[in-house]
Amino acid sequence: MIRRLLRNGQPWLHVPLAVAAFLFLAPLLWMLVTAFKSPEDIIEGLGALQWLPRPVTTENFTGVLGKVEEFPVWRWTGNSVFISLAVTALVLTVDTLAAFAYARLRWSGRDRVFGVLLATMLVPGQVLLIPSYLLVRGLGWFDTYAALIVPAGAATFGVFLLRQFFVGIPYELEEAARIDGCGPLGILRHVVLPLSKPALAALGIFTFMGSWNAFEGPLIFTDSLLMRTLPIGITIFQGRYNIQYGPMMAAATLAAIPVTIAFLLFQRHIIKGISLTGLAGR
Repeated sequence: MIRRLLRNGQPWLHVPLAVAAFLFLAPLLWMLVTAFKSPEDIIEGLGALQWLPRPVTTENFTGVLGKVEEFPVWRWTGNSVFISLAVTALVLTVDTLAAFAYARLRWSGRDRVFGVLLATMLVPGQVLLIPSYLLVRGLGWFDTYAALIVPAGAATFGVFLLRQFFVGIPYELEEAARIDGCGPLGILRHVVLPLSKPALAALGIFTFMGSWNAFEGPLIFTDSLLMRTLPIGITIFQGRYNIQYGPMMAAATLAAIPVTIAFLLFQRHIIKGISLTGLAGR
């Protein structure tokens, strides 16, 4: 509707849209600007609402990246990258197989089981933290990569997203593959997956961004400094009596760079995957 109004010659709509965009981007802009401010400039800017740094300094970045023993930011970055990639690969594998079973295979009680699976989306994730912690402790995974990867290796939303996409694939293609001698896994590999790249890309980027920004899991399932991820490591700059805004915003800026690049690279796939998934109604 907005595009139609703009094409009809109503450029005044750009003004409220620009204001809304600025309100959404204001916290990110404040983070980026604060990362280049000195401690004195940050304190003065909080009271006077001074946005631009005077003068511009990179001390916050050099302090974060230079004190490796106190702030092992490179280790935190490596942990975040490894865990996010592993969780994304595991989620895509598990959710794809589950969605294919719910969408293309015929078995007794399939729709009822799928309804129960969707009902689990109503359960807040915080409710499962204590049982997950006890399970991780019992398996001996506490403060290990397995504690951060395995529990996050499947998602109901991903199964629902892919299932809705899979049911929209014409059954004639599946029948043709069966005539050529393909079994269920052959149909999944040669027919379903090549046609589902937009949905897989959308789920992959959502999973990567969610795992990269995860806070509760790494906070509860890890204890040592070297096992922290970037979102948890940033909290080290928040003391009991004071907050180091400069280093914290510098670390937050570094943490936001990978997910921002990933979103910009795959935003077309995200939009295409979501739009095509919404068209599936069978």
